[in-house]
Amino acid sequence: MPAVRTDTRRVTGSYLQPLLEAAQARGVSARQLALAANMPADALGPLPDSLAADDYVRLLAVGAQLADDPHFGLHVGERVKLGTYSVYGLILLSCKDFGQVFQQTMRYEQLAHDLGGSKLALDGAQAQYQWISNYPSASRHLVESVFAGIRVFSTWLAGMALPSSKMQFTHAMEGSAAEYERIFGALPLFDEPVNAAHFDAQLLAWPVPNADVGLYPVLQQHAETLLKERARSDQGIAAQVHAAIIKNLAHDRVRLSSIADELNLSPRTLQRKLNEAGASFQQVLDQARFALATDYLRQDTLSLVDIAFLLGYQEQSAFTHAFKEWAGVNPGAWREGAQCRL
Repeated sequence: MPAVRTDTRRVTGSYLQPLLEAAQARGVSARQLALAANMPADALGPLPDSLAADDYVRLLAVGAQLADDPHFGLHVGERVKLGTYSVYGLILLSCKDFGQVFQQTMRYEQLAHDLGGSKLALDGAQAQYQWISNYPSASRHLVESVFAGIRVFSTWLAGMALPSSKMQFTHAMEGSAAEYERIFGALPLFDEPVNAAHFDAQLLAWPVPNADVGLYPVLQQHAETLLKERARSDQGIAAQVHAAIIKNLAHDRVRLSSIADELNLSPRTLQRKLNEAGASFQQVLDQARFALATDYLRQDTLSLVDIAFLLGYQEQSAFTHAFKEWAGVNPGAWREGAQCRL
């Protein structure tokens, strides 16, 4: 049986936008990007609400190739705006100082993407911001886009050019030193143990000009609600559908529409969410039935007719045919083999 996609990490459509803009500026269309990344031609237009994180990582790599741009990641990060980070960006705009900006980044950056996580460490008068990628084997463009985006957005928040900081990356240097110096203010170190920026800890006390601190409690409450929703969805829509199917199979209420009602979703929304998870309703239904069938077949008191009924089949023959498709043998033979294995 085909496996359901288990990697549920996502990137919001707004976080994807700078990548598309950087590619477009270099003559590469969204359609070209999608096809080169083995995605449907229309996957990026109109802009999707979200995208699988591994697709985003692949788009960065193919974007650099198609654009013939050795600094594609830097140029993606250079196009970061307030809207790139969605709700998380608004929270940063309501922070009183950069210390709070870093704290909120560590708490809420997952609302924009699941590409990696931030850490902040203090060592006397020095601070180190470190970004740990969830995709360490990705091209260097991922890390460079993140750090360039942070640099550009932090400068915008501060309303002035920030002091140059010591940057270090785990990957090797490629392209011209001048482009790194233009964006970061200094040439980073390469082939280092971690991806990090080092700066004077006094910077954490710098105020955020024009910060609307009165909005912070409202935005934080909204962000916390979004985090809770993400935690629920991180269980996986396929897992939620699987559980709902198990619950309703014996009552013959396992149609797409009835399961959608169970999950308080429209059928169309449920189909879309399953598709984003790399699954289909029929696929999850088959996997749920197969899992239950193997449990039932181990129970000698249940006949094949009983099992077919419990799995929502009107005829035993339909169950037998389906089980053979899943397991390669008919249910009777599977039951005999299971008994031999006991």
